[in-house]
Order: sequence, then C-alpha cells, then structure tokens
Amino acid sequence: MPFAPLLAAAHSELIGLTVIIVLGIGAQWVAWRLRVPSILILLLTGFAIGPGAAIVSDAFGGDGQPWLRPDDLMGDLLLPLVAISLAVILFEGGLTLRLSELKQAGSTIINLCTTGAIVTWVLAGGFAYVLLGQGWALAVILGAMLTVTGPTVVGPLLQHIRPAPKVNAIGKWEGIVIDPVGATLGVLAFVAIEAIHTQGFGPATGQAALGLLRTVLVGGVIGAAGAVPIVLLLRNYQIPDYLQSPVLLAMVVACYTASNLLSDEAGLFAVTLMGLLIANQRFVSIQHLVEFKENLRVMLISWLFIVLAARLQVEQVALLGNWRSLAFVAMLMLVVRPAAVFASSWRSDLTLQEKLFLCWLAPRGIVAAALASIFTLRLESLNLPVVPEGAAEQLVPITFLVIVSTVAIYGLTAAPVARWLGVAQPDPQGILIASCHPGARAIGHAFKDAGFRVLMVDSNPFNVQAARMEGLSTVYASILSEHAIEEINLGGIGRFLALTRNDEVNSLATLRFREIFGRAGVYQLAPNEGRTREKTSHELIRGRQLFTADATYNELDARFSAGAVVKATKLSKAFTYDDFQKLYGGEALLLFVVGETGALSINTVGQPMNPKPGDTVVCLVDRVVERADEEPAAETAEK
Repeated sequence: MPFAPLLAAAHSELIGLTVIIVLGIGAQWVAWRLRVPSILILLLTGFAIGPGAAIVSDAFGGDGQPWLRPDDLMGDLLLPLVAISLAVILFEGGLTLRLSELKQAGSTIINLCTTGAIVTWVLAGGFAYVLLGQGWALAVILGAMLTVTGPTVVGPLLQHIRPAPKVNAIGKWEGIVIDPVGATLGVLAFVAIEAIHTQGFGPATGQAALGLLRTVLVGGVIGAAGAVPIVLLLRNYQIPDYLQSPVLLAMVVACYTASNLLSDEAGLFAVTLMGLLIANQRFVSIQHLVEFKENLRVMLISWLFIVLAARLQVEQVALLGNWRSLAFVAMLMLVVRPAAVFASSWRSDLTLQEKLFLCWLAPRGIVAAALASIFTLRLESLNLPVVPEGAAEQLVPITFLVIVSTVAIYGLTAAPVARWLGVAQPDPQGILIASCHPGARAIGHAFKDAGFRVLMVDSNPFNVQAARMEGLSTVYASILSEHAIEEINLGGIGRFLALTRNDEVNSLATLRFREIFGRAGVYQLAPNEGRTREKTSHELIRGRQLFTADATYNELDARFSAGAVVKATKLSKAFTYDDFQKLYGGEALLLFVVGETGALSINTVGQPMNPKPGDTVVCLVDRVVERADEEPAAETAEK
C-alpha cells in the first residue's frame, strides 16, 4: 500500500491533510464529469482509503490498516472541525432562501419541517427498534437524526430535474430548514434519554420541552444578533472589502459557538436563521460574500465526506449487508417518507402528482453523517445502561447506508419519475436570460407576452430594479456564480439566452448552462468584434448564435436606443412572412417564432427559419408600420 508508509512517517499529518484535500476536490471533479451526485464519489473515495484499504491490505497479507485514520490525524480537533464546517454549510444554505418563495407553498414547507419531522421521527424510530434491534434509546436517536434530508444533494437534483416552481421551492426550503430541526430533535432525544436514566420519565419530558424552547429562543436571538451588526457595518462601509468575507465567517463561527454554549446544538438553528436574515434584507448587496461562501462550502463538503467515510471500521462495514439494514432503508423510502409528505400536505393545494414526487425526494447528506459521528462519541463517553455495549457503534454504518442508498436511488431515478408524474416538463419552453438591460427586457417581455416563463439574471442593481418594476421575474446575481445557479428556480425553463455586453461572460455562461440545458438549449449573441476578428469570434461562440451574424450587443443596443421595438405579428394566408418582409423592406430582425401549437423556435445563425401561416413571428423593427388592409387574424403587439 503506497500511502501506508508515508502516513506513518514524520510528516504524516501534512501528508494526510494533503491526501484529504486533493482526493476531495478530485472526487468533486470526477462527479462533475460523470454527472452524478458528488456525495457518492466522495463517500466511495473515503471508504476506499479507509476501511476499503484495510480490507484489501488484510486480504493480501498486509497489516490490515487503512491508508487514512482521521482520528489519529486530527485527534480531539476532529469533531469541533466537523461541527464548525457544518455550521458554515448551513449558513450558506440559509443565504439561498428567499421569503418570497413562501407565498407559493409556505404552509406545506412549515408542515414538512414540523408535522413531517415528527412523523418521520416516530416511524423511523419504530422501524429501527423492530428491524435493527438497537434498543429503544438508540432507535429514538436514530429516528431523530434521519428527519434531516440533504441540501447538498437536493439542490443539484432540483437543478437537474427543473420541476414546477412550487415543488422546487418546497424541496429547497425543506432541504435546508429541516437540518437544524433534525439536529435539535437529536439533541433533545439525547438529553431526554440521559434524564430518563437519572430522573425518570416525567422530569425528562419537562426537561426536553424546556430544552426545545431554550434552543429556539437562543438560536433565534443570537442568529438575529449576528445578522444585524453585519448588515449595519456593511451599510456604513465600516469593513474594508478585503475583510468582509473573513469578518462574516468569524461572525458565523462566533454565533454558532455562543449558541451551543447556551443550548446544545442551538448553533445550527442560529446560523441558518442568520443566513436567511442576511439574504432577505434590502440594505446592502451580499453577492460577493455569497460567492466566497459557495467556494468555501465546496471545500468543506469535500473534506467532511472523505473524513467521515474514512472513519468507518471494518467491523461496522460488515453490518451493512444484512437484510435487516436493507429492509430498514426500504421502509424509510417506501413508508416513512410518503407518510410524512401526505401528513404535511393534507388539505394543501398540491396535486397528487406533486405529492408523489416529494415522496421521492428525501436523500440524506452531510448533516446526518456528522450527527451520527457526534452522537456515537457522546454515547460511548456516557456509557448509559439503556444503550447496550457496542450498540452505539451501529449508528454510523446504518446512517452511511441510508445516505448512500437514498442518494444513489433518488439521484438516478428522480428525474424520470418527475417526468412520468408530469411535475417536470420533458421539453420545458421557459427562457432564462442573462442581462436586464433595456434591450434584453424588451425581448423578455416578448417571450412573456407569448406565454412563456421568463427569468432574468443580472448583477446590475439598477437594471434588475427596472425589470422588476416592469413585472419581469429577476434574480440579482452574477450569472457566473454558483450561487446564481442554486438560487434560480429552473422549473419550466428549458433555454438560456446570453445577452450581456461582455462577450467573454456570454461564452462562459453558455458553457456553464450547457451542462443543464444541453447544447441545443443555450444561445448567445455574436461577439462584438466578430465581423473583424473571425478567429476570436469563433473562439467566443460556445452556444447557438442568436438571430444573425451581425446581431451583436452593440448593434442591438444601437437599434433599441434609436427607437426600435419588438413586434409580434400573427401570419395568415392573406399576410405571409414574405409580405411581412416586404412591408419592412428587409430591416426586420427575426427573433423567434411561436407555432400554432405553441412550440417555440428561436432564430439562429445557420438555421434559417421559414414561418408559415398561423405562426406568430416576433421581430425587432426600427419603425412600426400601420397597414390598412391588415386581416383581423393578423394580431400585433409592441414592446
């Protein structure tokens, strides 16, 4: 084993940390290339250098030791580092939550994080007691831990599936908010079990209720106390640009630790609330802070899954193959989750298809893995009589089996299930537009007036505000940031148009969204220098070139500034597309066509369009022509 002697050398700590970082980021890249959830590759990598390496070594007559032993490498710092990493991840998740999304499905989201969590806790604990034989104490703790889902898995799944906006909002909110709820339930269960052993059932119940109240109050107060000073300092320019991200990170860690000192695991609730409050204030821009946090989150998730998977012992791995463990996972997916969803959506306006899809969207992730490791060590240190000797060690492998199984099954099947249920369109027609400048807004209005969903993204606050005032849906973010992709609700959207003034941004954005919409669904303007620098033009084209070879940003902007308008005209047998062109003397620029069936076709270079009677053509025209002989069927609209 090549790493074994290295890790035993004098600089084993340095080498061990290097292995974790390199393999973690490498696993993220492999997952991106294979288009599979990164958590799967990360867990397999951690398993390979941990218990997997020990099994291989023993089989070939080696020392039977893993290549990486996180507990030896990090010692007592391991769990504090895991806890702080978890806090940063949940804070970053809170930054993606928008209160406006609660208008669509707020009651269902609240019910999933309350009623649904209780149903999951009770049923999962019951199945754990019956099937796993862990005893009632461990069953209660395991049931509480498994109320969480996995925001780091749910988010990418929703981006890939692009379900209806309401379902998208429910999935995103539940994936983030349920994590501190599940952590709090786990702590309360832990405290109650300890109290039952020392004081009896009655006092333990009261102590658990007080613990819940204390957690909510402490987390709420400290979360708000952390958000308000940050906003005020940023608004009054009291923090230099280069210190803003470090100061915010320090505040997150301070709030998490302070909350936990006052009430166990109140810190996760505090940092999630802190992120939510900062994200929904309107006093300062936080886009640059969000971009820093998203990069940090990738690093933290990478090392966390590698380390936690590598901590598995060979004996624990042997527990994963028995039928009881597999049956427990099946009950979680086929009974527990559907019961929680239907109990939470009772009397809601969700359709049966939407409820069934939510039943198939509950992968577990990093929070469950971290809680399992933390509670195992706590139970082993307390040595409670209600927990059989060695039983606590089963929490980690069972949790990892649940994580791997749910991520693999949901990740591979959620998209076809969504299409089968009609929750996600097989050919979504909505438009995502990069830019909110006046010309882009006019084009966006034309798509919206034609009946298509339109969402516009821009980092210019004045353009975004103007678009919102005109009734267009917007996202204030850089189109190149990971935060933008996570925040954008892609339900019903199937095409991306890059209309910014920056040719490089258009090309990079097109490359990024090609992974989501495919090559046929991404479009960009011709580069501004394309007519004079052919090589550069070719290098900058990464999507389908919009409209014509001369339709650059500068050209379109000049026409809009001169008073050009976007005009929609329905063709008929009496007024064909040839008649339309003659009417405007060839100056009309064809943007897109809406067929009689409602199908959208966008005009591109190299694929000339031939609109037919019954189609609606949408063109950019420099002048509006009034026709006295216009047929009643030839409807026009201007923007």
